[in-house]
Amino acid sequence: MLTKRIIPCLDIRDGRVVKGVNFDGLRDIEDPVELAKFYNESGADELVFYDITASFEKRPLFADVLRRVAECIFIPLTVGGGIYAVEDFDRVLKAGADKVSVNSGAIRHPELIEAAAKKYGSQCVVLSMDVKRVDGKFRVFAKGGREDTGLDALEWVVYGVEHGAGEIVLNSIDTDGVRDGFDLEMLQAVTELVQVPVIASGGAGKMEDFAELFRLPGVDAGLAASIFHLREVDIHDLKRYLLAQGVPMRV
Repeated sequence: MLTKRIIPCLDIRDGRVVKGVNFDGLRDIEDPVELAKFYNESGADELVFYDITASFEKRPLFADVLRRVAECIFIPLTVGGGIYAVEDFDRVLKAGADKVSVNSGAIRHPELIEAAAKKYGSQCVVLSMDVKRVDGKFRVFAKGGREDTGLDALEWVVYGVEHGAGEIVLNSIDTDGVRDGFDLEMLQAVTELVQVPVIASGGAGKMEDFAELFRLPGVDAGLAASIFHLREVDIHDLKRYLLAQGVPMRV
């Protein structure tokens, strides 16, 4: 049985790690390099690095910060923010990323998913989706959750996988930062449609939320920020707890 993954997320703005609620009210947390070192030593299976304002500000990702983070960790690193072309994939991979997360860029240029998968392999292409309920439907948002694209999230995830995305990060805007549990309804709707790994993001508040998450078939990883950044949950302790709950973990 494949082990489940625990993945901390570094949301970067102006070279600092920040965190908010429902993608809003961002507050400064810590230096990304120091936090990356901490997670590398704390049992994290992977690390996600998002330059959360790159797309909105229409600028390249903070490659200098990325290089410093990549140099100090030995776990897989997924990077996103301001990815609009195959050349952007090339740039962040050369800066130390193992996988590249594309969101707004794929919405604007859907052909980017297939082009990147053909050049670098599907295992390198992560489709990140910021999703919120609108009139009872799961709707895709762009530019850090600021812009309703009108895209149906379930149709978009199927398109992404059919065109080469090798992994999905499903960010629930409704549960982001609320810390009342992952969006299981949204996750189930997605995992029933695709066979690639799905990473759940948004809503973790306690260890029990991860146990509940991994009871859902098709979810491969749980991603969180606040509870790890603020040292409210220790990753080693979380993994031991999940093992005791029957969840396969790498410890």
